[in-house]
Amino acid sequence: MNRFMLRLTIPATALLAYGPAGAQDIDPDILRAQAGTYLVAPEDGGAGCRLTLETDLAIGGYSLSGQDSCSKPLPALAEAASWNFSGNGGLILIDPTRKIVARFVENEGSPMKTKGETPLLLVSAPDGVDRLPTFSSLAGKWVVQRPDGEKLCSVTLEGTANTDGNAPLSLSGDCAANVARLKLAIWHIDGFSLTLMSHDGASLDFHMRANGNFGKSREEGGKPLSLVRRDAR
Repeated sequence: MNRFMLRLTIPATALLAYGPAGAQDIDPDILRAQAGTYLVAPEDGGAGCRLTLETDLAIGGYSLSGQDSCSKPLPALAEAASWNFSGNGGLILIDPTRKIVARFVENEGSPMKTKGETPLLLVSAPDGVDRLPTFSSLAGKWVVQRPDGEKLCSVTLEGTANTDGNAPLSLSGDCAANVARLKLAIWHIDGFSLTLMSHDGASLDFHMRANGNFGKSREEGGKPLSLVRRDAR
């Protein structure tokens, strides 16, 4: 499960009665759960900006701040003045004339994103991070280790994904038994989550930290693990 997706995925049926014009009718708990600061960034790894979805009423929906940070990386979003639920489980950003400047569509199990040739994702992100990781940016040599630095395995991530959205990986020959038996062979990224997988269903799920390394997802259970880059970038 990706902890860096929007905090609450709201079923479309729960919002159909509201739509962009029905801001005052949204359940306050749903509104508060959705509010917060998010990174809006291109899926291809380009620079993004941070927007804060607020709970005060505004033209066409609810107040928004942080637009000025979008003026260089995503100038179209600098025109946004408010946000609202779209009525189909997604979110919209609206300018002062109520024109929609971005529509983020619900993407089950993954962050919301716009449609088009270069989608924008709306995602919770580690502090200080201004863009999404990509296969090419994460390709290289990594180490799976304990928080105290105990090395368990060296991992080389290849940077080209196949049609299934996965890329090959290779393990060193000296991996600890509890890692070697997983037979990890491919990897996948989804927002700020990175998953190492075998071809028969075994996996390790990690989430990106502010320093660019990864920590094992809490949902995985067991002892903590880190995935730490070892090649210079």
